Amino acid sequence: MGPVVPEFSRHHRQPRGSRLRSGPLGDQPFPGLLPKNLSREELVDALRAAVVDRKGPLVTLNKPQGLPVTGKSGELTLLSVLPELSQSLGLGEQELQVVRASGKESSGLVLLSSCPQTASRLQKFFIHSQRAQRPTATYCAVTNGIPTASEGKIQAALKLEHIDGVKITVPVKAPSRKDILEGVKKTLSHFRVVATGSGCALVQLQPLTVFSSQLQVHMVLQLCPVLGDHTYSARVGTVLGQRFLLPAESTKPQRQVLDEALLRHLHLTPSQAAQLPLHLHLHRLLLPGTRARDTPIELLAPLPPYFSRTLQCLGLHLQ
Repeated sequence: MGPVVPEFSRHHRQPRGSRLRSGPLGDQPFPGLLPKNLSREELVDALRAAVVDRKGPLVTLNKPQGLPVTGKSGELTLLSVLPELSQSLGLGEQELQVVRASGKESSGLVLLSSCPQTASRLQKFFIHSQRAQRPTATYCAVTNGIPTASEGKIQAALKLEHIDGVKITVPVKAPSRKDILEGVKKTLSHFRVVATGSGCALVQLQPLTVFSSQLQVHMVLQLCPVLGDHTYSARVGTVLGQRFLLPAESTKPQRQVLDEALLRHLHLTPSQAAQLPLHLHLHRLLLPGTRARDTPIELLAPLPPYFSRTLQCLGLHLQ
């Protein structure tokens, strides 16, 4: 039996931090994305508006999709503007540090702390939970395709490989001890299908290991790539309506191609679909209570507006 996954709330309100400043929802297919070419000041303002919770030294943000947490020197990243964000939030000399964050292509929770001791305590909690196979993070994803099982676990050995100068994650069948020593990692995620419609599914995902693009690759292995996955979805081929896996090493990343029926449901043109953001959102994080026996504290980040729009278009209802 997998872990018990919490239900989504029936009334999906958009609290503070759920909507970044952007134009009217009707004139753009993906409302809630960060505008391109932001200045440092604009990014700090957007992140301050994305704060969903503050408790003591902890600050929780609802990170917009596409914003990298770290990057090369000189790149505009979450880490690069933390000094300004700390000032902007009135923290003075106490600079924020990242404790837990969703990846660049996904949206959702980022946990920051202005106290190094608190950050260290939380890091230990996450490592201990992972070793005990207790999930602390719950993601929501919309998948192109419906998993055959309604819930279960996905296990795969993964490695990072450079293909055409790009680092991508590749599954490894039956890894040897040598593979493991050379950076191949055994990964595990739990999944549960929450709703299905229009050939797509709303899926809750709980990673029990941490590896680059783990959830995207795990859903590809289920032949149900995440909507807006323009890196790994090309590994799923179709012949006479039957899906199959193409070899990962020889399949180059390319824009996700959606069939005509799905484009109609989403009210998108093929060129708009080529810009579709990844529908993978870190929705919920569990933190330890103040004392050892306290119930865990739950942090929630509402879905981005474009994600909610997709659910509406596909008739996927939150339970």
